[in-house]
This record gives sequence, structure tokens and C-alpha cells, in this order.
Amino acid sequence: MDLKLNTELFNSENHIVISGSKSESNRLLILQQLYPYLQIENLSDSDDTHHLQEALSSDVTVADIGHAGTAMRFLTAFFATQEGIVKTLQGSERMHNRPIQILVDALRDLGADIEYVKKEGYPPLKILGKRLTKDKVSINGNVSSQYISALLLIAPSLENGLEIELVGEITSIPYINMTLQLLHQLEIEAEFKGQTIKIKPKPTVKKQAIVVESDWSSASYFYSIIALSKIGSSVKLSAYKKDSLQGDSCLSEIYKHFGVITTFEENSILLTKEREHNSAALNQDLKNAPDIAQTIAVTCFGLGIACDLSGLHTLKIKETDRLEALREELTKLGAEILVTNESLRLKTSSKIKENIQIVTYNDHRMAMAFAPLALKVPIEILEAEVVTKSYRNFWKDMLSVGIQNVTIK
Repeated sequence: MDLKLNTELFNSENHIVISGSKSESNRLLILQQLYPYLQIENLSDSDDTHHLQEALSSDVTVADIGHAGTAMRFLTAFFATQEGIVKTLQGSERMHNRPIQILVDALRDLGADIEYVKKEGYPPLKILGKRLTKDKVSINGNVSSQYISALLLIAPSLENGLEIELVGEITSIPYINMTLQLLHQLEIEAEFKGQTIKIKPKPTVKKQAIVVESDWSSASYFYSIIALSKIGSSVKLSAYKKDSLQGDSCLSEIYKHFGVITTFEENSILLTKEREHNSAALNQDLKNAPDIAQTIAVTCFGLGIACDLSGLHTLKIKETDRLEALREELTKLGAEILVTNESLRLKTSSKIKENIQIVTYNDHRMAMAFAPLALKVPIEILEAEVVTKSYRNFWKDMLSVGIQNVTIK
């Protein structure tokens, strides 16, 4: 499905309800398997979460998780600890080219039985679940936090718990802390000091319900819309809280640069364009929130200001090489942009080319990050249905704020 986007008038003062965080939901689903008394409310309605649920609830020996990277990492660790289970994890072609060796090596060090079905270091994986008794492992700290979180989630179910040594620089710390905070909510002892994380074993937890906060990554597209709108424009989003576990909540500070003010209300946030954007270049290290890099880069381009974004090395191994994808699509729109293996530098601009077709590369965030540009010029989003990976109601919610979308294919 290809969509042509345009807008005649931004529909301000909307109230958008966004489903639960994919990151929190997927972590809690693994914990629910380990602790059945746990109840989860406001689960994400994303494709990734559906894939994870299906893999956890099915007895089939082969689980296909599509593009769901989180599901691949978390399920690899989970099934490795389920004694007697034989499971093959496979996914899309892109998934079979996303590295997983660092996690597999760590699990093998703990005694796990995991084989590569095709290419060494990459899915598909064949897993024979075993009882793991070793309680110490090392893993690089600058890898995807999902590898580390995969280990943290299984740690309290291991009879001796787990001590994880993080080697070198540690990136994406908010996502590690999110996992630890969820463990703390289940009264699991978890300590993160310096380069070491220690998790005590916890055979059972008391019956309880956890409400998943709405997804801050999904909120980023509305931040971009308000930034690109006239002064006085606003939108309310639910359900959010000021003391969020999600690293992407840094949006509330970053978007002040663009004149967007966040007002925290009871279980919601109100985004308001209170002043013109700062014309100075935005310099931001996003190592703790790389998933909002695409949104920020497109916002800067839409406003004609420069930006220098760093800490983006994990974007090379996402659904696509997001840095190269951004370079390619922004250049088509008239941008001057330079990317490296871990950074993006965008120059100031004065014009946006109209009716450009944006290729999405099977990446949900490419489709959603570019959509707000329809406030500036007509734009086409190819394979727009890819948004269901994380945000099923995205195009419906775009329509409610005034971004029209017409199917052209």
C-alpha cells in the first residue's frame, strides 16, 4: 500500500490514545512466562508484540517472528532456559541478516545449546532448552541493549541467579534500566553498579498487575507534527507519565529546541507549539535513545535547521541500515546530509522538494518519521502498511490531526 500525504489544515486540540510501549510489553511477556501470576494491562498492539505472543503460546517447533528483532533476542534467551524444549527461531530475510552471535555466545557460556541453522552468527537458530546453572557471564556494553536485557529477563529464573559483566563503554542504558525497573516491580533483587549487574534468583512472585505505559517512540511523531505546525498548535496524548521507564521520554527536553513544550497531566501529556524554533543547529548524543533519531532528523530538515546527531551505531543493524536510509531519502527531498557508522550531520536548507516518493525499506520508523513532512509539502510513502510493526493505528491517528492519506497503489 502506497500513500500520498498532504494537509490543508492541522486539526489541533486532538486527544490521541496510543497503545502500550512495545519495549515494556515484550519484556513483561517474557516475565509472565516465568511468573504466571503476573497480569499485564495495556499491552502493545504492535506486530512485534503479536509475534512474540504467538511464539510463546504455540507448541510448534518452528517459530517465525518476521521482522521482530526484540522477539528474536528475548525468545532466544527464554527458550534456551526451558528444559526439554526444542525450538527453531526464524524470521524475515532482513532478520536473517541481523547479527545475534554476541547473545548466542553469552548464552553458550552459560551452558545453552544453540545451533546456527544456516549462516554462522545469524538466525535462524535451533535451540534445545536446558537447565542452566552457571551464574556469571561477560558481554560487551556497547552492543544492542536487547542482548543485555534478554539475559536480565531470564536471570531471576536461573537457580543461581546471574552476574553480568559489561565490558567497555555501556550504551542504551535507559533500556537496561527499564528492564531492571520491571524486575524491581516484581520484587526481584537486581543491582547495577559500575560495569556489573547482579540478579538474585526468584522462583515465584506474588499475584499482581502491571499497567504498560504508552509508547514514547510513537509519541515522537506527534512531537514532530507540533514542531512543524504554527504557534498555538497542540495535541494531547495518553497514557504517559513523567517518571517514565522509557529512554525516549527525553523527547520532552529535546523538542524544546523546536518550540514544543510538554505539559504533564494525569496519565497524559499535552504538546504545544509555544514559540518559534531555535534556528541554531541541534547537537544531540542519542546513544541512550537511538530510535528517535529518524524523527529528529526529519523535524530538523522540515524546519530548515542543521543538526549533528551522534551515538547512532546501533541503527546500522535495525530493520534496515537506518543511517543510509535517512541519507538516501532526505537527499531526494533536497537535503545535504552526511552519515558515518555512528553519526548523522544535516546542513541547513531552505526548500523541500514536493511529491517525492519515500522508500521505507521494510522499516516502520522510516514511514512514520517522514509522515509529518506532509505539513510542509505533499509527499508519498511507499509500502506504508509497514507501520503496523509498532503502531497499527498510525495512519488513522494521522488523519485525525489533519494529515490526509490517499491510497495510490
